[in-house]
Amino acid sequence: MLSPTLGTSPAPTRWLPWVLAVALFWLSGSLLLDLLVMPVMYTSGMMAGSNFATAGYSLFEAFNHVELLCAALILTGLLTLRRSTAQAFGAVVSGSRCRWAVGIATLLLTLALVYTYGLTPEMGALGLSLDAFATQVEPPAAMAWMHGAYWGLELVKLAGLGFLLSLCAQDLSTSTQ
Repeated sequence: MLSPTLGTSPAPTRWLPWVLAVALFWLSGSLLLDLLVMPVMYTSGMMAGSNFATAGYSLFEAFNHVELLCAALILTGLLTLRRSTAQAFGAVVSGSRCRWAVGIATLLLTLALVYTYGLTPEMGALGLSLDAFATQVEPPAAMAWMHGAYWGLELVKLAGLGFLLSLCAQDLSTSTQ
């Protein structure tokens, strides 16, 4: 019969590559959506179509749920790294276990929640045309404010992911030496 050993914690290098991989996946997916998909949809005239709100909501709803999963995985990994007793806790000793990393991960989770349950449903509702006989669909004035809020939060998210990646990459480079 095997007896579990008490007081052992997982090695930080087991979680660190996963945190890095998820953060890189999230960053690359966000950049792909922001720099390729949205400009193509805008320049192709899709935004003027009557079904754009439905298509945009479906796309962003799915991506927002992926963002929630990524944010939860990152926060879980960083909290696990923080609980690890393998090294002393501090920003100088371990970038991924510092309070900044956990704070940024919490901010990223909050942003994903705001996107999923705040901005995306509201923008989808504003974009729906309830007049079936309208020939030209004009976006409401509030949509411009929502787009500005989205892009502002998106810049915060990208900067947070970049800073988090730099903190975790410092730990990965020191753990492989």
